Amino acid sequence: MSDSSAEPRSVDVGNRLRVLREERGLSQRGLATASDLSPNALSQIERGNVSPSVSTLNRLASALGVPITAFFEIGRPRSSIVFLKADQRARVPFAHGLMEGLGGEQFTGQVEAFYLTLEPGGDSGQHPVAHRGHEFVFCLDGMLEYAVEQSMYMLGPGDSLLFAAQLNHRWRNPGAIATKALIVIMGFTGIGTED
Repeated sequence: MSDSSAEPRSVDVGNRLRVLREERGLSQRGLATASDLSPNALSQIERGNVSPSVSTLNRLASALGVPITAFFEIGRPRSSIVFLKADQRARVPFAHGLMEGLGGEQFTGQVEAFYLTLEPGGDSGQHPVAHRGHEFVFCLDGMLEYAVEQSMYMLGPGDSLLFAAQLNHRWRNPGAIATKALIVIMGFTGIGTED
């Protein structure tokens, strides 16, 4: 028998962004400048009027000096062992897709794992993503095009890709069906802000 609490929890990214910004004593204008976004775009995200792309979330995380999993946090303490039922995943929707946290937001180690669902034509956003650590991608279903620097990789079910995540990268679903993939970021110790 199921109950309504068995639904995966969608994270209010705008509210979480505002909390992270205020914890660091940043104004909207200051964070907008640091993340190279317009103050209006940042305000729209914080009010929940627009869903940021993954590349925008990455830029915001970098400007805040936090890992991208900071947007998935739902108030649970960190632990050296994380067991997560499918209905307990934190979900962060974005344009044409959904990222679900797989426990990295609760883990004390340096691993972030995500389950990605990407609708046809969906992508990581207009800007390339780059961060510390290493990124592992495993395509479960559909097609996933990954660009790393100037190289292009087309992943189908069962294909994988592993690369140094400080290289500029982006991804998109060029196919006609939804893509499902597992993304694991390892060795990510947080992003420092520039002095």
